[in-house]
Amino acid sequence: SILRRWKRNWFVLYLDGSLVYYHDETQRDMDGRIHIKYSCRDVRTGRECRDVQPPEGKSRDCLLTVVLRDSSKTMLCAESEDDAIAWKMAVLEAKSTPVRLRPQKEWHRPAHPPFCLAAPGVTHVIVREDPYRVSGDQMALGLLAGAATGAALGSFMWMPCWF
Repeated sequence: SILRRWKRNWFVLYLDGSLVYYHDETQRDMDGRIHIKYSCRDVRTGRECRDVQPPEGKSRDCLLTVVLRDSSKTMLCAESEDDAIAWKMAVLEAKSTPVRLRPQKEWHRPAHPPFCLAAPGVTHVIVREDPYRVSGDQMALGLLAGAATGAALGSFMWMPCWF
């Protein structure tokens, strides 16, 4: 068999279901992307990852395998067993959550949340969501309310001018 070596990467799971991995925490150099919503078939952790040997100093309980629809596998090793379970739950949730895609502006670049505290040995789960995202039904209701208010105010404003 071919000698397999582990490579350290920084993973980010976005709300649209993209699992993106970068060279490091700066998130400047993207190494790859997995579209969890469309490509993921199964997620395994710990003892379910039978055909994978963990890196030196890590237990099998830290392993996470993402099985893709084309039968390929992406093997990951978390910092701890709890992290592996948390990643599995997050990936499964991303797989089952409906996706709304919008074109991203060219000048927009994801940034860290403004209030982010870090502590050594603690895993942080950061959910990035566009605060200005509006769904279609909210937009329609807002337009209808605006039109009704405008019509009512328009009739009140013009009433004194007619007499």
